[in-house]
Amino acid sequence: MVRKPNYDLDKRRKEQDRKARKDAKRADRQQRREERQGDDAQALDPLAPDSPSTADPGQGEQAP
Repeated sequence: MVRKPNYDLDKRRKEQDRKARKDAKRADRQQRREERQGDDAQALDPLAPDSPSTADPGQGEQAP
């Protein structure tokens, strides 16, 4: 008699693979979200070295 295949094992393995992919995708999205928030915070920080100067643009000009 031919042995019946164990479909439950295959189904369980598929579920585990699917869960692992979803977890990896979720972790990647979370990491990108945190990086984006860090970049936004740096752009809003007036003391950040990469931010543009907040000096008055008309300060160097004099009227004739």
